[in-house]
Amino acid sequence: MNFTFDHNNINVLDLEKSVAFYKEALGFKEIRRYQPEDKSFTLVFMGDGTKDYQIELTWLRDRKEPYNLGDNEIHMAVRTDDFDGAYELHKKMGCICYENKGMGLYFIADPDGYWTEILPKKNVV
Repeated sequence: MNFTFDHNNINVLDLEKSVAFYKEALGFKEIRRYQPEDKSFTLVFMGDGTKDYQIELTWLRDRKEPYNLGDNEIHMAVRTDDFDGAYELHKKMGCICYENKGMGLYFIADPDGYWTEILPKKNVV
């Protein structure tokens, strides 16, 4: 029996704002969108265009208050081939929420407060 990663889900308060954030901050593209007939929720799947793994943004029509993220220790991580360029983009966007220069990484926060860890590309020897 084998398992492979498929997607992670996060719930968002403003779907279009979140879609725009993930496009601008990480270059993710919308893969597909689903909305039932009653339009009670919308799912938007976004990916990097190179791997099958996706993030699912879920918007609930009746949700009006921000989500309680607790201590927000749960996060996803991405690697970039241009760490310095990514840092400058995220600094300009004002979304850097935590830096650990000693470990060579930082985190950005999306419009709902979810964190994404930004890592440099692995050097494989």
